[in-house]
Amino acid sequence: MPFTAEAILEDLKRKKYAPVYFLQGDEPFYIDLIANYIEENALQEHEKSFNQIIVYGKEINLPTLLSHARRFPMMADRQVVIVKEAQEMSDLEKDGKGNQGNPLLTYLKNPVTSTILVFCHKYKTLDARKSVYKELDKTGIVVNTKKPYENKLPEWITSYVKSIGLTISPKGALLLADSVGVDLSRIANEINKVRINLKDKKEIDENDIHKYVGLSKEYNPFELCNALKDKNIFKANQILKYFASDTKGNPAIQVISVLYNFFAKVFQVQYSLQKDEPALASLLKTNPYFVKDYVVASKVYPPLKVAEIIHFLKLADMQIKGVNANNIGEEEILKELVFKILH
Repeated sequence: MPFTAEAILEDLKRKKYAPVYFLQGDEPFYIDLIANYIEENALQEHEKSFNQIIVYGKEINLPTLLSHARRFPMMADRQVVIVKEAQEMSDLEKDGKGNQGNPLLTYLKNPVTSTILVFCHKYKTLDARKSVYKELDKTGIVVNTKKPYENKLPEWITSYVKSIGLTISPKGALLLADSVGVDLSRIANEINKVRINLKDKKEIDENDIHKYVGLSKEYNPFELCNALKDKNIFKANQILKYFASDTKGNPAIQVISVLYNFFAKVFQVQYSLQKDEPALASLLKTNPYFVKDYVVASKVYPPLKVAEIIHFLKLADMQIKGVNANNIGEEEILKELVFKILH
C-alpha cells in the first residue's frame, strides 16, 4: 500500500529506514524532499565518501545498480544508493520469470538490509499490474506523489509554513497560491525566501508576500477579484493595463483560474441554504476570512449573471488554449472577459 510523503518523512526523522524506497508521481517536490533528506541524514558526513552512491537512470541498468546495492558498507552501519531520474531506466519495468525476468524482483525478495536503495521516478508511475510494482509494494516503501488541487493550495501552504515553525495569514496563503500556481517547489522556495527576511517575526502576512515574492500589492488577480466584487470599473481596468505590461508575470490562464474559483464560490453561496459565515466556510472549504467577499459578490451579481460569468470564464479559458481564438491576444481576451463580467 502506498505511503504518504509526510508519514515517510516522520519515520526518517525518527531514524526508521526501509531497504527500498520507490518515489514516483507527477509532483517532484516530495520526491526530492524525501531523497534529499535520506542523502543528507542517513549517513554521517565522514561515512558518505565510501557508502553513498548517486547514479542517474539514463546512465545505468538494473544489473549494475543492484551490484551496488548488494555491497556491504565500509566502516558504517549502512550504505545509501540513490537513483535520480529513475524513469529513464530502460529495463526498470521488465517483467517475466526466472533468469529472463527482472533482476529487481530477485533483489526485492531478499534485499540487503544494510542498504537504503532509493528510486526517484518523476512524472511517471509504474504499472501497478506488473510484478515489479507488486513486489515493491510488499517489500519496500512506495510513495505516489500528486499535485494538489488549486483550491487546496492555501491549505497546503499553511501546513508547510507550520512545518518550518511559522504561521501565515489566510490572505497571505491565498495570495501566494494565486500568484505562483500549482508548483510546490517554487512555493516552498518563495516561502523560504520570505523566511530569511522575517528576522524575529513569526507570521508571514500579505505584505511580506508582496515585498519579498515581488508581487504588486495593488495589481494582482486577487485584487482584480476585489475590484469586480465592488464593480470598480476604473480599478479593474488599471489592473488589466498592469497585466498587459507584464504578461509573463501575470499569465492570462492564471488570472482566469483565479476568477473562476472566485465566481464558482459566489455561485455556491447563492444557492446554499446556509447563510451564516462559519457554515458557508465549511461548505466552500475555505477560510472564514474570505467568506464575506463571496457574500458581498453574491448580492452584487444576480444568480443568472453569475452563471453567465462562469460561462464567459470557460469560453475565455478555451480561447487562451487556442480554441476559437481567432488570433486574439491574451490582453484582448482578458479585456473582453472583464467587460462582460462588469456589464
